[in-house]
Amino acid sequence: MRFSAATTAGRFLPQRLALRVGPLLDRIDAVLFTADERGEAGRMSVIAFSIRIVSAVIAFISQVLMARWMGSFEYGIFVLVWVTMVIVGNLACLGFHTSVIRFIPEYRERGLMDELRGIVVASRLFVLIASTLIAGLGALGVWLAAPWIENYYVIPFILGVICLPMIALSDLLQGLARANSWALFALSPTYLIRPVLILLFMALMLWAGYAPDARTAIFASIAATYVTTLSQLIGVTQRMERQIPAGPMKVHFAQWFIVSLPIFLVESFFFLLTNADVLMVGAYMDPNDVAVYFATVKTLALVHFVYFAVKAGVAQRYAQFTHGEPERLAAFARETVSWTFWPSLLMAFLVLALGEPMLVLFGPEFTSGYPLLFLLVFGVVARAAVGPCESLLTMSGNQNVCAAVYAMTLAFNIGLNVVLIPLFGLWGAAMATAFAMIFEASALSFTVWRKLGIVMAIFVPAKGAA
Repeated sequence: MRFSAATTAGRFLPQRLALRVGPLLDRIDAVLFTADERGEAGRMSVIAFSIRIVSAVIAFISQVLMARWMGSFEYGIFVLVWVTMVIVGNLACLGFHTSVIRFIPEYRERGLMDELRGIVVASRLFVLIASTLIAGLGALGVWLAAPWIENYYVIPFILGVICLPMIALSDLLQGLARANSWALFALSPTYLIRPVLILLFMALMLWAGYAPDARTAIFASIAATYVTTLSQLIGVTQRMERQIPAGPMKVHFAQWFIVSLPIFLVESFFFLLTNADVLMVGAYMDPNDVAVYFATVKTLALVHFVYFAVKAGVAQRYAQFTHGEPERLAAFARETVSWTFWPSLLMAFLVLALGEPMLVLFGPEFTSGYPLLFLLVFGVVARAAVGPCESLLTMSGNQNVCAAVYAMTLAFNIGLNVVLIPLFGLWGAAMATAFAMIFEASALSFTVWRKLGIVMAIFVPAKGAA
């Protein structure tokens, strides 16, 4: 006999209270224990959500300690270098870390084991080679451009590119794990283990007498990234070998690359859009301002993680429902909007209430970023109000139009940053980001409706846009 939240409540709670909470507990039971696709997606989203909660706490604590140890100037240098490396490392996958989520379930359902073995091996080799080449070109580019870069950035950026191959490989391994609904294998290395190790290695290096500066923090990040990714590679490989029988491989690299390329554009635009404000602040302002803005954005990440948790849990199910099940796809997609919006709204109020004391933890100078939260939160909630639209478009074969939407949004965002940052400083960056996220949410929701006939908007009835 399996555990049931509703049955347990009926035994231990007063009858009237049990009747009131019964419908909610029935929905919890459906998410946690139902064996169908909805239940599996719900469980993965719950696991992803839980990991992102813990991750947000770990990331916040680690960034507070890093800022305290280094001071705002050195912390600002480290932030700009690390954010750039994470972005470029993700882009170095060239879309394969997402396309495998689409191909692996398809090959498994159709019994195409040769193709399944092929994409598992070929994707890892391709990403490792591509990211290594990009890392080499990046180091060369920084060295050649050194006369035009602030001297305090040159060495940290050259050191940072050492992380690129492992960041890219970790993102691909996350995609392979997500394709198999292994939520812990997918998310724990990047969101739990790596930030803890960065903090641990940084503390050890400071204890050993190294200077509390950006270079030391980057060395700690390099060590943590390599340890985490190599361990993740061993774990995912062993688990996949148990599920996929040995045999010949078929490699359809041209087909995979053609599908991955527009996904790469979508991911590129999305990642750049998510981090463009930090990069633009780094381009126009000094490391102290970068540090304040990044600390503010990190505080807001407590709202962002709801969106990313739902996205991590539902992408594979979107891919499955797109094959001849439009009614189930529409119903499931509408449900994921609620999964995203209401927890995000709750977290938004919590962050606004606690934002100032949270920023004080970074240092007294960081509280200047608190007013920006009230503007930035509008964009985050707007994105949550339409759910993971880009995953729905990508998994349904509409990745090209999704890439076009993100290209327009990124251009809009960068244009606003170029105009507003020189005029209003950090307020300009916040305005550009909020307006861009509202534009993105509106454009993606409209595109899903036009392409799939599905209304992805929290307060719009299912047939309200027809």
